Amino acid sequence: METKKNVNEYIPTFDRAFLHPRFWGSWAGVGAIAAVAMLPPSVRDPLLAKLGRLGGRLGKSARRRAQINLLYCFPDMPESQREAIVDEMFATAPQAMALTAEMAIRGADKVMPRIVWHGREIIDEMQRTNEKVIFLVPHAWSIDIPAMLMAASGYPVAGMFHNQGDPVFDYVWNKVRLRFGGRLHARNDGIKPFISSVRAGYWGYYLPDQDHGPEQSEFVDFFGTYKATLPAIGRLMKVCRARVLPLFPVYNSKTHQLEIYVRPPMDDLIDADDRTIARRMNEEVEIFVRPNPEQYTWILKLLKTRKEGEIQPYKRKDLWGKSAK
Repeated sequence: METKKNVNEYIPTFDRAFLHPRFWGSWAGVGAIAAVAMLPPSVRDPLLAKLGRLGGRLGKSARRRAQINLLYCFPDMPESQREAIVDEMFATAPQAMALTAEMAIRGADKVMPRIVWHGREIIDEMQRTNEKVIFLVPHAWSIDIPAMLMAASGYPVAGMFHNQGDPVFDYVWNKVRLRFGGRLHARNDGIKPFISSVRAGYWGYYLPDQDHGPEQSEFVDFFGTYKATLPAIGRLMKVCRARVLPLFPVYNSKTHQLEIYVRPPMDDLIDADDRTIARRMNEEVEIFVRPNPEQYTWILKLLKTRKEGEIQPYKRKDLWGKSAK
């Protein structure tokens, strides 16, 4: 359950109904994640990779979405290579989740030695000059960790969230996100609370790659296809008087480190039109994802909105035999 704290912030609140037997399975899942998170990374990562790949084979709907997204985005890539990306994506997901849980349980200091920043000096300069900042963060499996790390280091961070279908997971995961401070804003409350937080000095955490439908979106290139992209970041940077920093976390299962990549501010968007802004947003996603495709959440319905006359990819029955078995 999400309960309003004030006009700008939502906090997760425990509901006694969560103790009902119908949620015992959810609590068992939470306990299992917590237990695995306490294992040494060198032990848990190979185990979680195997479990993740197995889950990716059994979760046919999620796998099919990933296969279709990759087929559209990389039409010239051999099917075997796309399948390998899907397998590695499912291996990465639980590894990233375990690191998130470990940090929430043991504290940020315990995982700091396994965090590698690339471009941290850009963030430090923003802090030194007291700039307002909005991070442009593509959907990676480790997406929550950089925000939690910044909050633990004293940076006030505000992000937007979608509620999980399971209320227990929703409660626990949002508690984890707020483990070191910061603010959460429910997407169904609109963008204004998020804007208020950034104006108040919180560093915004904005996800650029969700499909918000055709209204106000621009159809622009996205890898080997196109995507309905909402160019909201251009308006946000103006109304918040903030600079936009692209950021992407990559979990390296070989070194058991999280590498966080920060790119220079997107100051070129200040006077750009909506189409240019939308394309630049997708370009930043491409720059991050191409070298690390397994880190991206390809299971999302990224390409749901199509141009008039086109069938939504996930409804195309003819794709069942093409990388969507």
